[in-house]
Amino acid sequence: MSELAWVGEGLLVLTQAQLDEVVAACLRAAPQEGCGLVAGDPETGIVRRVYPTRNAARSSRIYTVDPRDHLHVERDAEASGSSVIGVFHSHTHTDPYPSPTDIDQAPDPAWHYVIASLRLEAVSLRSYRIVDGVATEEPVVVTE
Repeated sequence: MSELAWVGEGLLVLTQAQLDEVVAACLRAAPQEGCGLVAGDPETGIVRRVYPTRNAARSSRIYTVDPRDHLHVERDAEASGSSVIGVFHSHTHTDPYPSPTDIDQAPDPAWHYVIASLRLEAVSLRSYRIVDGVATEEPVVVTE
């Protein structure tokens, strides 16, 4: 429980099922980068729902959340009392650290930027906050 003391100060909290959904979406998209949005509570960082989306860039090196999917997610999250609190995507060839492109295209400093690396057989996942061009890793807490 001590890990939850960081809630609201740069912490992402998701269930094992939500983590599995992120990883599955990224693996399904391979060899392209997979992507999606996460909705939840912006104050606590608790994820309520994971939304896989289409990668409009159709690339193994960059991602763009499909604008129509983004709109659908925004509406659905709002209707369920949540907010979009972040984005996830995969890195097909590199470690789970934001690339210069990821940093340049980070739309919201309050968002969580989750990256799943598919470079090795075991998927590695990390989350960051990106503020003023600086990526800072944040703890990821996985609950039941």
